Amino acid sequence: MVCFRLFPVPGSGLVLVCLVLGAVRSYALELNLTDSENATCLYAKWQMNFTVRYETTNKTYKTVTISDHGTVTYNGSICGDDQNGPKIAVQFGPGFSWIANFTKAASTYSIDSVSFSYNTGDNTTFPDAEDKGILTVDELLAIRIPLNDLFRCNSLSTLEKNDVVQHYWDVLVQAFVQNGTVSTNEFLCDKDKTSTVAPTIHTTVPSPTTTPTPKEKPEAGTYSVNNGNDTCLLATMGLQLNITQDKVASVININPNTTHSTGSCRSHTALLRLNSSTIKYLDFVFAVLFFKQKNENRFYLKEVNISMYLVNGSVFSIANNNLSYWDAPLGSSYMCNKEQTVSVSGAFQINTFDLRVQPFNVTQGKYSTAQDCSADDDNFLVPIAVGAALAGVLILVLLAYFIGLKHHHAGYEQF
Repeated sequence: MVCFRLFPVPGSGLVLVCLVLGAVRSYALELNLTDSENATCLYAKWQMNFTVRYETTNKTYKTVTISDHGTVTYNGSICGDDQNGPKIAVQFGPGFSWIANFTKAASTYSIDSVSFSYNTGDNTTFPDAEDKGILTVDELLAIRIPLNDLFRCNSLSTLEKNDVVQHYWDVLVQAFVQNGTVSTNEFLCDKDKTSTVAPTIHTTVPSPTTTPTPKEKPEAGTYSVNNGNDTCLLATMGLQLNITQDKVASVININPNTTHSTGSCRSHTALLRLNSSTIKYLDFVFAVLFFKQKNENRFYLKEVNISMYLVNGSVFSIANNNLSYWDAPLGSSYMCNKEQTVSVSGAFQINTFDLRVQPFNVTQGKYSTAQDCSADDDNFLVPIAVGAALAGVLILVLLAYFIGLKHHHAGYEQF
């Protein structure tokens, strides 16, 4: 963790800013705001990123994810007074800012609203934007929290408005801190409350009492993850989810037009996270491993995690970090146009269609040479073909032997 020195915010005492390096998908931000007596009045630690869809000069649309905040300042953050409530104000990049406002009632305080401003005039982030300028998206939240409680929400929260998707997770915040001490009493968000009970992972699929409606082939979507300005992960695939819960089976096709992607890339692990209005997160985690049999480094799908809302309003959550699918040499991509099934558990399988994925060593935003899944089938057929040929030869030898033996005995009988 890298901590910067205390520095003054006009009218608000001192701010201690810590950036935790190496967090998934973005930096974790930590703010300890103190009053004029150097007592903590507001504490916050959270992660966030933003996905913006914008029109280009070619009259097409592009999507960019803003996750690396770079150098962050907190000018305008205040503890609050009789006229104004507490406020967290964050500035980063050329013309980007984020604000959270808090209000207080008799026995509760609220995260009242958040706003995000982005600058399409930034040619690095929006190099070909049709309209240049600063745009702002405001969201009313009104999340009520008991006074002197620390609000926690580890689950992914998504806000979507005006072509902007805001993602928040690992959130800790307390406004109106009493006596300068952050509370040890935690108030959980609803999503964390529903995910505290670990799901039962079945080893076999229970017999469903209802038959899922057959689904057509899902539309293939293209997803990517950026590391700064460079694309570090590419994935194209149609996804069909097979879920069994409480003996009820359902088949759900993922619509790529309403699904958003985030993620992270490291030297030996990579994450692709998909989310939508019903999918809190669908994680594909890739790893690199040295395969002795093939004497090379290869990547493979190691882990899948999902948490999503079902039609009946319940939350379905499953995780498996001991998978082995989609392996290919490091530096190449994996491709499979035919239908494949990733069996995450007895209660959850993913059917993939028109799949191509490269989680490492992407160059110039393009796929490298692909290893096709049909090659695996060919490798499987080779020993079968060789075995069949050997069996055929053996049968011919045995037949020749018995025919020769028969003729030999017939010769003796003539005497």
